Amino acid sequence: MRISQIWRYPIKSIGGESLSTAAVDVTGLTGDRGWGLADPATGTVLTARREPRLLLATCRLVDRHPVTTTAEGAELHTSADYSDWLGRPVELVAAGDTGGTFENPMDPFGETDWISWTGSARAWHDSGRTRVSLVSTTSLGNWDQRRFRANIILEGDGEDALVDQSVRLGTCILDITKQIDRCVMVTRPQPGLDRDLGVLKTLIRDRSNRLAIGGLVAEPGCIDIGDELTKAGEDGALSG
Repeated sequence: MRISQIWRYPIKSIGGESLSTAAVDVTGLTGDRGWGLADPATGTVLTARREPRLLLATCRLVDRHPVTTTAEGAELHTSADYSDWLGRPVELVAAGDTGGTFENPMDPFGETDWISWTGSARAWHDSGRTRVSLVSTTSLGNWDQRRFRANIILEGDGEDALVDQSVRLGTCILDITKQIDRCVMVTRPQPGLDRDLGVLKTLIRDRSNRLAIGGLVAEPGCIDIGDELTKAGEDGALSG
């Protein structure tokens, strides 16, 4: 398998930017999920599970600061900009030494019975077991990769078999820890994508509600499109 796409998402749940190369540190791709929009009343970091409108914009890093472009073409820079856009008070917050508080409905299709938990520090990831996410073109099939927000798209197949193994990509080594569970976010509309409950129903039926794999960064480095994925310590490439 080789890297065919690299994606960074500077603000959690807002669309990201396509890269040809990326630095990878212990938090994941440098700048990935480095910021979030927090509810000042509760401190909860908003995601598209609670605020689907986040999926209707894209974000890029400009001089190491997130700049968001809405579907209407407006650029957002400050907490006041984001508050005006969403019509509610929010704060643009950089990830720090304390993990963010996130929410999710217990029913993957529902909007009730919400639970909350604390994610990992130094980047707004849901799970402390995942800093980089990868999915193959075979697993994606005809689905648009934007529904799943993986950092790395791999040409080929076989990524699920990498769980509990270490792999090398570029000059990085990743410890693959898990398959990634999915939620109602994958059904939400985005620019050019309609609402589609069938995505989640198919994942539940065919893949135990999992798509993509996640891992931790054992050795930081750099990745580039075209880099081959190998098992750490081996010269041979994996299938694909």
